[in-house]
Amino acid sequence: MKGKKKYKFWRIVRNVFLILLSIFLLWIVYHQVMTKFEQKKYSAIGQLVEVDGKKMHVYTEGEGEHTVVLLSGLGTTAPALDFEPLMNEMAKNNKVVVIEPFGYGWSDVTKKERTVENITEEIRAALKESNIKGPYILMPHSVSGIYSMYYVNKYPDEVEAIIGIDSTLPMATEYFQEAAPSLPGFLKLVAPMGIARVAVNVIPDNFLPIADEGTYSDKNLQMTKKLSAWKAYNSNVIEEAQELSNNIKKTKDMSFPPNIPIMMFTTKEDKVNEEGKSNVTFYQDQLRNQDSSELIILDGHHYLHWTKSQDMSKQINDFIEDYIETE
Repeated sequence: MKGKKKYKFWRIVRNVFLILLSIFLLWIVYHQVMTKFEQKKYSAIGQLVEVDGKKMHVYTEGEGEHTVVLLSGLGTTAPALDFEPLMNEMAKNNKVVVIEPFGYGWSDVTKKERTVENITEEIRAALKESNIKGPYILMPHSVSGIYSMYYVNKYPDEVEAIIGIDSTLPMATEYFQEAAPSLPGFLKLVAPMGIARVAVNVIPDNFLPIADEGTYSDKNLQMTKKLSAWKAYNSNVIEEAQELSNNIKKTKDMSFPPNIPIMMFTTKEDKVNEEGKSNVTFYQDQLRNQDSSELIILDGHHYLHWTKSQDMSKQINDFIEDYIETE
């Protein structure tokens, strides 16, 4: 009798497991079908160009004497949507370009390693294939500061200025005596298994910009949620995070060429470490040898362009007028 009860218990456990497994597999199939349908409904808002046999998304607005290339931070699901308020402001006076790296927005996922060399060359190739001529004003947000540092050191003639949005620079880990952040490899399963789609439906605000109502259009927010369901934490994003430490090591001895005008936006911080170091003191240290530089401190989130686009655009236009010669 005891043996029969034990057998019945394990049979129930097995049946429950098989039911849950079936539901999970059906969800994955549903997610893949919905993704294909949504990708047709929400097509790329810019141009898809071929880079290394894959498609990369390039979005452009405005015209002007200068071309500003916006580069996104790590894990920003859809940069072309995320930068919308800043693009709208800056495009009134400049040509503004958003490059969506592989694994971001409407760009494909690649199998190439997420090294600083590969990412930089892919950005250059996308600009070339889009027939967007330099020199460029590189405008990196967060981790893209690493790629911009590499870019300006390897191709200085292609860069006329750098304007950073709370940019990560190679010397930051040494300055603050901190290790580079990373992400665990198992997160690569989040996108293909539809886990991101569940999260987007349960906690949608976690995937949307923190901004006043009306800053982003309803269409933008809807597309951001859809792209988050397809792309959040995909393999390229996780691999980029895991490669960050190596990319910092490769660029830590680099510095901005003294003749390149540099502007940095950063957040106002009340908190400093025990040695009196903060983002502000770090950028002051990094800019001390530049012939032309400005450090702008704003109240706001690490994603300053979510709430400060108008202020930033005015400061950028003044900076361009003061420090960058027009041909």
